[in-house]
Amino acid sequence: QVQLVESGGGLVQAGGSLRLSCVASGIIFSRYAMGWYRQAPGKQRELVATITSVGSTNYRDSVRGRFTISRDNAKNTVYLQMSSLKPEDTAVYYCNADLQFWAVVGGRGSWGQGTQVTVSS
Repeated sequence: QVQLVESGGGLVQAGGSLRLSCVASGIIFSRYAMGWYRQAPGKQRELVATITSVGSTNYRDSVRGRFTISRDNAKNTVYLQMSSLKPEDTAVYYCNADLQFWAVVGGRGSWGQGTQVTVSS
């Protein structure tokens, strides 16, 4: 059974940085594709970034160049380094995991509980 625990959220001023972490358990982490999603109040959950089991990454256009997704298989952890944060980045951030990359892209993998990121102007 996949368990995902996110951390690292908080309140930050515009232009600041945060690093989110998602620790996985119950799986052979290195075999899993991982993704970060976010959901702002009143909006649908949206895909932010993905990383395959071999480390290939993809980003939504609005965060490309500001956010970096990475993984540490020895620590069963996926990270989202967020820089140059904007108020529109405010959301609950969730990680998603699945053996199939396209399941992560489709939001059909397992979810964590989320961590709140608030960016003040």
